[in-house]
Amino acid sequence: MRSPQSVFVLSVLLLSFAQGGTARAQGAPGQAPPPVTVAKPVVKDIIERTDFIGRFEAIDQVDIRARVTGYLDKVHFQDGTFVKAGDLLFTIDPRPYRNTLEQAQSAVTSAQVRLEFAQSDLDRAEQLRRTGNIADQLFDQRRQAFLTGKAEMDRAQAALRQAQLDVEFTEVKSPLSGRISRKLVSEGNLVIANQTILTNVLSLDPIQFYFDVDERSFLAFSRQTQGGTRTSTNGEKNEVTLTLTDERLGELKGEVDFVDNRLDAASGTIRLRAVFDNKDMFLTPGLFGRVTVGASDPYKGILVPDEAISSDQDRRVVYQVDEKNVVHLKPVRIGPRIDGYRVIRDGLTGNETLVVNGIVRVRPGMPITPQMTTLPPVRERNGS
Repeated sequence: MRSPQSVFVLSVLLLSFAQGGTARAQGAPGQAPPPVTVAKPVVKDIIERTDFIGRFEAIDQVDIRARVTGYLDKVHFQDGTFVKAGDLLFTIDPRPYRNTLEQAQSAVTSAQVRLEFAQSDLDRAEQLRRTGNIADQLFDQRRQAFLTGKAEMDRAQAALRQAQLDVEFTEVKSPLSGRISRKLVSEGNLVIANQTILTNVLSLDPIQFYFDVDERSFLAFSRQTQGGTRTSTNGEKNEVTLTLTDERLGELKGEVDFVDNRLDAASGTIRLRAVFDNKDMFLTPGLFGRVTVGASDPYKGILVPDEAISSDQDRRVVYQVDEKNVVHLKPVRIGPRIDGYRVIRDGLTGNETLVVNGIVRVRPGMPITPQMTTLPPVRERNGS
């Protein structure tokens, strides 16, 4: 049996619990709506852009070969330096070709003497022919000797010109300005004409950047061009911005100057080319980079932070705050990132008040305590 004291204590506890439940049932003071940061979307003129990865290549590049065969006599440059068009790079031993040149000069002199003698014989024969004191056969022989001498003179002069070229070709000069590679052949080695590669030279200013555009993006660009939404349809170049692998924001400007005439069937891409100034020779062929290509003309865009956008099943939504500070779902269609914000293609007019921070604490139809803030026109990129 329970003692009367324990029964009394239990009765007091039950009574206290009942009173507390009655008080809660009658209604305690409610909590205030949670504070939430809200703001207007950023509305400004924007240009949609798309990023593509590519690689730099030289506009001009040439493998340096000798045009004559001989032993390499001297190298006139330092490996990896800049050279100008016409700079002397290599010297092939010129002595054999100078001897050939002297022989060709002597052959021209001999042919000239024979031609002059044949010309004199032909002149005398023509004078005798007028008086009939020379046989036709003898006249024809002298005329034949003159024509043969003239042909031998032409042949000797051609050999002389070739010998002069061979002597000139013993000096290997740079055909373009740019950065030269290392020497591939050392002095004393035999160089075979038109075969042995001595070094190579690449032009650096300006420099080209090749990148591949996927089929979907290419179709989108083509439709925009047909619709007149790209500046290139007005005769202007499509400007691009270059970002190197060690940069977060690109600053170097270039322009697209070439689009290939067909898509690669294997990769489903088409090749484009941009050209950049490279006065300081900093950009080097072979470097990777990222170009940002303009995909539209300027238009009035509506921008919101990514953290203000949520997902509701298969759609994207934002939380709009009405005049009574009540939250409502607003479906939107999003676009690319620009200036640190997400472009809203459809669903907003730009005059709405949106929840921009703390959307995990709100629900549709829920009242809030708005804390108004102003979004800056540009936010720092996060690298995405």
